[in-house]
Amino acid sequence: QVQLVESGGGLVQAGGSLTLSCTASRNIYTLNTMGWYRQTPEKQRELVAGYTKWGVADYADTVKGRFTLSKDYAKNTMYLQMTNLKPEDTAVYYCNAQVQIAATYDYWGQGTQVTVSS
Repeated sequence: QVQLVESGGGLVQAGGSLTLSCTASRNIYTLNTMGWYRQTPEKQRELVAGYTKWGVADYADTVKGRFTLSKDYAKNTMYLQMTNLKPEDTAVYYCNAQVQIAATYDYWGQGTQVTVSS
C-alpha cells in the first residue's frame, strides 16, 4: 500500500509559477514509476509528467520547457515545478505511483486544484 498526499495547488495569474508536492508513505525508491496527471470536467485524465521505470523524466508536449520534475528521496517527495502557467493548465492535478510485484498496482493522491487566471 502507498498513500500519496499532494499539496501546492492554488490560484495564479497567467505567466506565474507554482510548485506541486507529492509525498509518499513509503520510500520512493520502492516505487516503479511516479508521475503527475491532470483532469478537467471536459477532458479525461492525462499524463502531464512522470518518471519512467528507468528513472527518466518524461513530459507531455504541452508542458515541455515549462514544467520540471524533481525528487527528494530523503523526504519521499516528488515535485512538479510549473512555470509560465497558462489558463489551459487549469485542472485538478493528481499524483500517481505504480508498484510492480506480481501485478501492477496503481495508487493515486486526492488531487490538488490549480487555477490559472488570464
